[in-house]
Amino acid sequence: MARAKEKDQDSTEKGPDKSSAKDDSRGKGKKPEKLSGKEFESELEKLQAELVQLQFWVQHEGAKIIIVFEGRDAAGKGGVIKRITDRVSPRVFRLVALPAPTERQKTQLYLQRYVEHFPAGGEVVIFDRSWYNRAGVERVMGFCSERQARTFLKLCPVFERFVVEAGITLIKYWFEVSQDEQTRRFKSRINDGRKLWKLSPMDLESHRRWYDYSRARDDMLLATDTPMAPWYIVDGDDKRRARLNCIAHLLSLIPYKAVKREKIKLPDRQKPKGYVEPRNRNYKHVPQVY
Repeated sequence: MARAKEKDQDSTEKGPDKSSAKDDSRGKGKKPEKLSGKEFESELEKLQAELVQLQFWVQHEGAKIIIVFEGRDAAGKGGVIKRITDRVSPRVFRLVALPAPTERQKTQLYLQRYVEHFPAGGEVVIFDRSWYNRAGVERVMGFCSERQARTFLKLCPVFERFVVEAGITLIKYWFEVSQDEQTRRFKSRINDGRKLWKLSPMDLESHRRWYDYSRARDDMLLATDTPMAPWYIVDGDDKRRARLNCIAHLLSLIPYKAVKREKIKLPDRQKPKGYVEPRNRNYKHVPQVY
């Protein structure tokens, strides 16, 4: 049964309070004890079961949902996205993580290559980075002009209003991380062969240009945090809590209900009718190294 969800009216109508988002999440600045792995997995299992219920509801209702994940590099967006998509169907929860635009795409309307990935009925589209690239990395790194960036900030709320009025639920998350924690995570990636792919030149440059990105973030939030499409700030310093808090909040924003489904019964296996497994076939088996 889908758990009851209560929507935070103040945060929905007024948008997030950027100045106090971190203090509020910590309870007067005091850090809570770290979650154990067992506690984290137990809570995550419950939330992922709710995500499956959400999936059934989205399919049943033909709902269209977009979830935008933005934030500082190494703030934990990827970890949350992985936990959201881990136990649901990729045909319903579609992940969109676009590479740099091609030469042809650079000549298109800026939003064109994003709109083509928007959901049809019965789909949830997750953008790992989105059209907000123009307000962030493109602006900071000089990939667009200052005029283009300001035009985007002016027109983006108009565009998002059109999206919402077209019947799409638009949810936007910004992941924040402290300077010390970002540095620690970057150093961890440098020394971990499994994480080296996460260290692009743009990632390293984002570490150096912390304050340039801070100014760009502030302008973006000020211009595009609207009652119709507010930003929600996630404190990413504690990865486990950030993942649980974000997923729980996401579920609270969507008025899904448990969809009645027929009880599943495993059918009996058919009779072999003379079939015998072939022997002495020269199959190429995978070596049992472990």
